[in-house]
Amino acid sequence: MQPIMKVNLKLLQVFLLVAEHESFRSAADQAHRSQSSVSTQIKQLEGQLGVALFHRTTRSVRLTSEGSQLLECVRRALHEVEEGLRKIEEAVDMRRGHVSLGCSPTVAGSRLPVVLAAFSREYPDVKLFVRELTSMDMFESLRKREVDFGIGPIVEEGDLSFRPILREDIYALVPRRLFHTRLSVITLRDLVRMPVLLLNPATALRALIERTVADHGLTLTTNYQFSQVQTLIAAATAGLGVAILPKIALPTLLTDHLQTLQIIEPTMSRDIAIVTLRGQSLSPAATRLAALVSRLIDGKADVAAEPRATLRTSARGQLIAKSK
Repeated sequence: MQPIMKVNLKLLQVFLLVAEHESFRSAADQAHRSQSSVSTQIKQLEGQLGVALFHRTTRSVRLTSEGSQLLECVRRALHEVEEGLRKIEEAVDMRRGHVSLGCSPTVAGSRLPVVLAAFSREYPDVKLFVRELTSMDMFESLRKREVDFGIGPIVEEGDLSFRPILREDIYALVPRRLFHTRLSVITLRDLVRMPVLLLNPATALRALIERTVADHGLTLTTNYQFSQVQTLIAAATAGLGVAILPKIALPTLLTDHLQTLQIIEPTMSRDIAIVTLRGQSLSPAATRLAALVSRLIDGKADVAAEPRATLRTSARGQLIAKSK
């Protein structure tokens, strides 16, 4: 074995400390060793290489030209090692990691299962935990780091970052007994003349509706409010009132007694985004899931070949996805 191959990695680490601190004492403090031990190790390394690495005086420690060359090589080598270890960690994380996701109920009940199925096909060993949350609860969960990222509407929250992924119009799910039309639209003024069914006040959609109504000098009549979209749809189906929903949450199959009408004069829309804590870095698994959400959330991508994911609800209202 050539002498250069006998150089101990620990000696190179000690050399790096001395070179960066330009001090044997500081390097010893950093390494939690005695100054004499560090000095001995540097002499050992110089003996193995056959060159002096430092100019030593009573006042300073400076690299020789050979020492400077070695420092550059060690830094470059350590960078390569760190990069390799990072890639290995990322690969392990992608295979066996876990992702916690907070999601608006309107998205969770419509497009999200397709995304979960696509992700589960690629990474069947990654555990997914999905919590259906109102906007305010989602933002609080992000701040507490209870979820890695969220899928929800864009609002003014300075400590959060929003990356838009979808814009959707707001529709009314109207029982024909309350309002019959051959058109595919309904004005806001006509809408507020009927009993309205709304999600609870903690949702951004509720705030958008109430703000728009107030801005146009109108008032809402509502006897019911719900936490779940499916309950809202069921109430409209029963004829209790008009459900106001984003397009993404509209049922694909309607009874003859219901009609979906886009709200106009004014039109209303909301932007859906990937929500994270400002400055937060996502894990590789969470990054991949967020990318799939961005690609599939509008429902236009071809996912016919993707396997279906089974969803079950835990006692805390979490959706747990497992691929078949």
